[in-house]
Amino acid sequence: MIRIATRASALARWQAERVGALLGASGEREVEYVLVSTTGDRDQTSELHAIGGQGVFTKEVQQAVLDGAADVAVHSAKDLPTATPPGLLLASVPERADPRDALVGSAFVALVSGARIGTGSVLRSAQLAAARPDLTFGPLRGNIQTRLRKREELGYDAVVVAYAALERLGLVDDADVLDVGVMLPQVAQGALAAECRAEDARTIQRLGAIDDRIVHVAVDTERAFLAELGGGCDLPCGALARVGGPDGAIVLDALLASLDGHVVLRTRVAGDDPVDVGATAARDLLDGKGGRALMDDVA
Repeated sequence: MIRIATRASALARWQAERVGALLGASGEREVEYVLVSTTGDRDQTSELHAIGGQGVFTKEVQQAVLDGAADVAVHSAKDLPTATPPGLLLASVPERADPRDALVGSAFVALVSGARIGTGSVLRSAQLAAARPDLTFGPLRGNIQTRLRKREELGYDAVVVAYAALERLGLVDDADVLDVGVMLPQVAQGALAAECRAEDARTIQRLGAIDDRIVHVAVDTERAFLAELGGGCDLPCGALARVGGPDGAIVLDALLASLDGHVVLRTRVAGDDPVDVGATAARDLLDGKGGRALMDDVA
């Protein structure tokens, strides 16, 4: 038997059960799910940065594994801090859905002048403000179903959510997927991540059997970009890596923006080493394109 720790939301359960199904297909006979409440689940009104930023959806799930209450922690990879806690190993990135964001409530091209958009992400609001300076924004927190409901309750013309979440919950009917030229996604968006104890050789082997090497390399590249910026970067930053070709070449598109979207810096870096590609992209944005001044402004 293998025990999988997960948050209790419908999306988190879907993700954990997907990993469980993959393990089952690879020979695991029995899977048990351990439901965990996280800081981000308990406080659905405060801004994420005010209650801890990175890690508010993962720390308690990770702790369940460290404490021995579970063998595996399953997360949305985008929620993981860049530094893995001592004693844990990111053993598997088994798959990635469409990483792009989507508008729900209106197509992007149909948004009226002055339209009000709901989002709790400065990355999303900054990029939309850069593309459409006339747009206005309001806060949005909660699970996917809550955010979709709040669109009508709060009078938003549209809300921005990860398209992967809509796909996984069968809620894509009213979604307009945003091109990455308009909206570069959050680091590791759409990917699943499975951690286990670093000394648990049997579980490492089981998770390794369901790892997608190409997806894992892409996620490692994007996480290396964020780590080089500083894992808790306060500025909007996004990245999307593509891995292809027989030589496994990596192409990373990355972005750093001012909070208001008045300045949006982009770069593209290619190479074959995920850490080097990610770090190079971050340094280019910071030192080659003026991002260091943006960082200083919010320090």
